[in-house]
Amino acid sequence: MSQPVTKLVTPVSLLVDAVLTIAFFIGIYTLVAPHVPSNDKKMVMLWGGLCAACMTGVFWLAVQMFRVVLQAQRADRKK
Repeated sequence: MSQPVTKLVTPVSLLVDAVLTIAFFIGIYTLVAPHVPSNDKKMVMLWGGLCAACMTGVFWLAVQMFRVVLQAQRADRKK
């Protein structure tokens, strides 16, 4: 018989991931914004935000991969 399929994504996990991702974006933005070579505040916000958004996207993918691998390892232990 086939085993029932478990959900890998729940509303709670999405909320936790969203909070972590937003916190990561804010943290990275505060780190990279002073390094933007411009005195114009709009340019600093633009390029600091774009840099932080790119890194945040990679962080979000890493969190998703970590979550799936962790759940697969836990499922293998239960067998």
